[in-house]
Amino acid sequence: MAGEGEDGGAGGGPRAVFGLDDIAFYDYPAWSAAFISSVARRAGVPESDLPSSSRHARYIDAVIMHAAADPEHAAYLPRAPEDYAPVEGDLLCADRAYVRLPHWTARIAERGRPRPMHCDVVIRTRAGFVEAIGGNVQGMVALRRFPADSEGRVLPAPFGRPSFIVILAARRETAPVPVASAE
Repeated sequence: MAGEGEDGGAGGGPRAVFGLDDIAFYDYPAWSAAFISSVARRAGVPESDLPSSSRHARYIDAVIMHAAADPEHAAYLPRAPEDYAPVEGDLLCADRAYVRLPHWTARIAERGRPRPMHCDVVIRTRAGFVEAIGGNVQGMVALRRFPADSEGRVLPAPFGRPSFIVILAARRETAPVPVASAE
């Protein structure tokens, strides 16, 4: 990932907002999770499958818990980026914390706690790259290309940049439709 996302891309480093656990240590305002939530609602994804949230970590937690409780009926299944090639409608999610999770399963132990994350919706895959759209990327909605290996798996980010920690793989019958491009 390019290191942008919920912080608005403006940088300036973390800032504490004491008493507001939801936004502590993050720049403000954050709207990238709201963008994903809006895209999901417009695509007809039920709230029960991908809850609307102002924080990526909240809906990621909900999806992980739903998949663990009912994997046969979960609309999204968490997948490790090194093991799964994303397709249209999947969500690529990066951990942007200073101390990053070693694997998406580590998120289970900290469920419900704030963590700076960012997700993009996969809209296209081609040989050597995956294209995805995300909100609040340098303050705007952006289409980005991420390099992929010969099997279509997203490659790790360069050193010092947030890498994808989990892909929320949409079941094909409930996959969100890609966002229409403005031409």
